[in-house]
Amino acid sequence: QQVQEDLNKQLFDNLVSFLRRSHSEFQEKTTEWTCRMKSREIPTAALVLGVNVTDHDLTFRSLSEVLQNNITPYIALLEAKDCPGIKNLMQKLMGQLMNCYVDVDSLEDEDYVQVSQNRIRCSMTSLTNWYETVTKKTDSETPSKKRTSSSRDWQSPPVVVIFKDMESFTTKVLQDFIVISSQHIRELPLVLIFGIATSPMIIHSLLPHSVSSLLCIELFQSLSCKEHLSTIIDKLLLTAQFPFKLGEKVLQVLINIFLYHDLSVQNFIKGFQLCIVEHFYSQPLSVLCCQPVDAKKRVNSLSHDQCENIRKLPSFRRYVESQVSEKQIALLTADNFLKEITQKLLEDLRVYHENYVSVLRCLHVFTSSLPKYPLGKQIRELHCACLENRVWETEEYESSLQLARMLNKSDLVTMLQQCVEIFVSSSGNEFDKTVEKLKEFLTQFQKLEAEAFQERDVSVSSQKELQKKTDLYHLQKTLLELKESRRSKKLTKFEMLRFEVVDYIDSLVRNYLVPADHKTLHEIAYFNTASVLRGHLNAAPRIALHTALNNPYCYLKNQALKSDGGRISNKAPDICIVYKLHLECGRLINLVDWLEAFSTVVMAVEGPNADAASSDQVDDIIHARFIRAVSELELLGFIKPSKRKTDHVARLTWGGC
Repeated sequence: QQVQEDLNKQLFDNLVSFLRRSHSEFQEKTTEWTCRMKSREIPTAALVLGVNVTDHDLTFRSLSEVLQNNITPYIALLEAKDCPGIKNLMQKLMGQLMNCYVDVDSLEDEDYVQVSQNRIRCSMTSLTNWYETVTKKTDSETPSKKRTSSSRDWQSPPVVVIFKDMESFTTKVLQDFIVISSQHIRELPLVLIFGIATSPMIIHSLLPHSVSSLLCIELFQSLSCKEHLSTIIDKLLLTAQFPFKLGEKVLQVLINIFLYHDLSVQNFIKGFQLCIVEHFYSQPLSVLCCQPVDAKKRVNSLSHDQCENIRKLPSFRRYVESQVSEKQIALLTADNFLKEITQKLLEDLRVYHENYVSVLRCLHVFTSSLPKYPLGKQIRELHCACLENRVWETEEYESSLQLARMLNKSDLVTMLQQCVEIFVSSSGNEFDKTVEKLKEFLTQFQKLEAEAFQERDVSVSSQKELQKKTDLYHLQKTLLELKESRRSKKLTKFEMLRFEVVDYIDSLVRNYLVPADHKTLHEIAYFNTASVLRGHLNAAPRIALHTALNNPYCYLKNQALKSDGGRISNKAPDICIVYKLHLECGRLINLVDWLEAFSTVVMAVEGPNADAASSDQVDDIIHARFIRAVSELELLGFIKPSKRKTDHVARLTWGGC
């Protein structure tokens, strides 16, 4: 929430500034406002938020809070689904502004809202009269108080109407509202905010020129959802502040869902929260995924069973195999010794995270400035590449190094300065020598620049001497020497230094950007089960329906519903019995035969000694249950009525799931 507030701060500040200007013009009755009143223009903010519609609700809620705290208490949020007509729009608008509940269904044929004991007609005139009453009342209550910038201290605060999804509003509703509002702009300081998901041109597509000319539109653009996501990953994942981490496959699943499904940052965060819940629920050692101070206490309080769980971890088993035989025996038998080693390994994992993030940011400084972005432009792409395998073994990394060895001096100096800032601000303690080395490179570049001026003077003098040599022999000898020097292609001092810088960055990458799954006890901090996450997030409704109807025990966990093989239990819900029976039928299903089969399964528990007197009543109940189950099956799309035979239904699904 804090990150999102910071990202939207600039946008909200611009909107507040826009509303202040509109409001001050109304307050002071300036010439510009007078001209606008004559032309009946309504101040309008076109807020382009992007196609990630699921994130818009949170943005508008935050915007509403900001405006209420700084500009005006009179804010209305309107959605197209609640405003099919101008009457419904006015009911919603007045209901929100007057803080009263409006039941649109009950007021379909009425143009009134209930405020306290009074009924007010839903019209712009009524809204204007209400606004004048409210503002006069506020002025009379606080006549001597000094007014501040708070929203409730404005003399005549504007009325802000936010259309959350402008594209979904019908053209007629928007036209009518704008035309009516423009006629009352002298008495009511109205400001409109259009929430736009596509393009600002939608305003001119929905509204004719005669209506759009009544709006004084200013455009506001929010950050793109991709930039938003990169910031979220940067603040939540690429930090040593939080011990919980996402594995490469899990992170890739979340990013793919974001890029190819909804572009929703909110859904990405929900997926991240789901990973946290799943990790701490399914991993018994996740209790050690905590801050260093707590980890030490929790390691000392581990039980014998938890120590055995540590010994079963694949990464720990690899660690044990790399030790000498005496230490292997101690790790596998002595719990106290295991706890000491576990504390050390967890501390090593924490240090690895701190160093990894710093070196990753330094590498991103180099790769993000290269042409064609071999390792990706965003840091999340580089992070995924480093988690997947040894990044220095990939072709993209090799091509990045080749391009880095062709950078000019100014770019290299700028990148080195940024890397120095990254390592200086790092919480790791291992980069003191790295900072000194990078500063040494910067000093050498400065010396090269000074030497370059001297070499220019020397080259100029040598050219003058060459011009003085008029003897053909000496001239030919000098030209041959120049030709040989070009053929040998000796590296200049700058090129040698550039190679040295790139090789040093390469050594940092090889030392610190080792994939996380190569580190011991990474299972404690990293969530890697992408299949579980994919099962939660990638919906497969047909498989879920088939599982629920064919094997209800999977969801209900009722022992009576356990069935062996293909037997149909009479304890199952009616729709499950009907579904299993329909799987045994062909393309057309006879309803009479289906009912008899259903009745046979349901009545199996009662046996042959059932009371004959109540058989008719039982048949009616079973018949009703069967009709309801068949209707539910039709609603789910498994069957449909057949036109060929009236007492048959057609089956719509085939094959197994």
